[in-house]
Amino acid sequence: MKVWIDQEYCTGDGLCEELCSAMFQLEDDGLAYVKENGVVPSDRAGREAMVAVSSDDEEAVREAVQECAGECIFIEE
Repeated sequence: MKVWIDQEYCTGDGLCEELCSAMFQLEDDGLAYVKENGVVPSDRAGREAMVAVSSDDEEAVREAVQECAGECIFIEE
């Protein structure tokens, strides 16, 4: 399973980070980004920043997708 965020639709409410801080982080621009190895890649955003999700985080990522106000988090199986 892989996950990515379309920042164009992000509302910046931070719920994804609350639900799965291992995978999501709000940045200084007020938008959420996917983390890879605990770090937000500075050179990629959107679909280009798609990251593999560990099996330990899959349930929390799925919950973040369901709860996202901006509907901007996408999973690819």
